[in-house]
Amino acid sequence: MNIRTANLSDAEVVADFNLRLAWESEHLKLAPETVRKGVGALLKAAAKGVYFVAEETGAGVVGQTLVTYEWSDWRNGNIWWIQSVFVKEEFRGQGVFKALFEHVERLAKESGEVCSLRLYVEKENSRAHRAYSKLGMEETHYRIFEKAIR
Repeated sequence: MNIRTANLSDAEVVADFNLRLAWESEHLKLAPETVRKGVGALLKAAAKGVYFVAEETGAGVVGQTLVTYEWSDWRNGNIWWIQSVFVKEEFRGQGVFKALFEHVERLAKESGEVCSLRLYVEKENSRAHRAYSKLGMEETHYRIFEKAIR
């Protein structure tokens, strides 16, 4: 399996994975054009974040994750948020996300500026809870609050 940084040529598959992820995890039907524009905007602006994709020989891109950044003044370091985790159904349980996570973790450690990796997960997604726990992640005491602006 090859893990690499996504580029503009991956935009369509990343957008497709994001649409599938929203439906599978939250039964949300997102606007495809909005998702495509959002993926394209991120792929053109590294300050927004970075997608990593997992490729399997003969199958192409089979998984992805997105990393976005949050500065913590309390910890004098960056928190990398893991988002948009998706693995094609036929490749689940085969270590695709583990490989993506380990790649991100290695880059975070090498940077010297990252104090933690975080993610949020749908409350009822017990399969994801188990996968993240196996990778050494722990549930925190935080809750997420949100106010939609648009």
